[in-house]
Amino acid sequence: MSENKQAYKVRFQSMRCCVLIPTYNNARTIAKVIEDVSTYCNDIFIVNDGSTDDTLSKIAPYKETIRLIDYPKNQGKGHALITGFRHAYAEGFRYAVTIDSDGQHFADDLPVFLEMLEKEPGTVIIGARQIKKNDQSGGSNFANKFSNFWFKAETGLTLSDTQSGYRLYPLEPISKMRFYSKKYEFEIEVIVRLAWKGIKVLNVPIAVFYPSKEERISHFRPFRDFFRISILNTILVFFAFTFFLPRNIVRKYSKRKLKDIIKEDILQAKIPRHIIAISIGFGVFMGIVPIWGYQLAVGFLLAHLLKLNKSIFFLAANISIPPMIPLILYLSYIFGGFLLGKDTWSISMNDISLNTINLKQYIIGSISLAIVAGFFFGAVSYAILLITKKRP
Repeated sequence: MSENKQAYKVRFQSMRCCVLIPTYNNARTIAKVIEDVSTYCNDIFIVNDGSTDDTLSKIAPYKETIRLIDYPKNQGKGHALITGFRHAYAEGFRYAVTIDSDGQHFADDLPVFLEMLEKEPGTVIIGARQIKKNDQSGGSNFANKFSNFWFKAETGLTLSDTQSGYRLYPLEPISKMRFYSKKYEFEIEVIVRLAWKGIKVLNVPIAVFYPSKEERISHFRPFRDFFRISILNTILVFFAFTFFLPRNIVRKYSKRKLKDIIKEDILQAKIPRHIIAISIGFGVFMGIVPIWGYQLAVGFLLAHLLKLNKSIFFLAANISIPPMIPLILYLSYIFGGFLLGKDTWSISMNDISLNTINLKQYIIGSISLAIVAGFFFGAVSYAILLITKKRP
């Protein structure tokens, strides 16, 4: 064994990092994976997820050097990972590197994870597979792009590979969480929810081996598993736009002065002027439009789809803060009255009460006010930015 690999064993121990290998019916490859990993790390957990082939007999020669977690019924990859995390954390490990047992990952990439962890402690690190164009099927390529898109929609973070099973996890935050996914979709749920907790999620480049179609062993069931993944993403997007993304932006700006926000996030930011102006106008529109309780949720989703700046949108949407609400309600009502043919921009406050208010007049006026105010603030913002902000 080279001195270099022996040094990595010491580093794994000093950082309290283990390697976790979930396996299900990978008798052909599991022994080679264990041998390769053991040259870098002494602390290896194998979770046998109810294998029905010769996996256990292939693992048997290594029982003295590994921790084997075995149960008779297949529960799914997510269940296997959660079980492994629980055992590793109970033994005092702070991190776990997960590696698939099908031979697609190379143990020689384990140092890449340690080196990134030393730079970014407490981070989730996902191996970004360096895949040659002809190695990955069209379906797998689409699935990865699909997963990357929804991860960005749910967290605001951009990754090049969110499906790789070669990962490093911090165990302490995971130990405090309850997960709802037990199959393949767990690997999506865990990184999204850790990102919501403010934990960094990063990619590191890794190599990958794709055998020929005849030799590949995959337990992924396209229709059933893709359906579950789609349901999970629907739920995660809902919670992202209704709670987590607005909460994170509130936290981001709550301790900063308004003049610093305008200077650093608008005037000095490398964002095109028209995007800033449209984001402001759209934020004002959504802050006034009469869908109380859903303004931010709908607005964040639309801002994402329109590729607007969600932070600037959020700031502008706060036009509906409590001191402004009476004015917005009043202007909405008189806008509606004029548009419905009352031919006046004035109204007596005695005409506005829960018993006498004309709901149709208010809704029409509110939508009209939102459109006018959105265009006005967007246009004024753009005019100011032409003078004060340089083209990025």
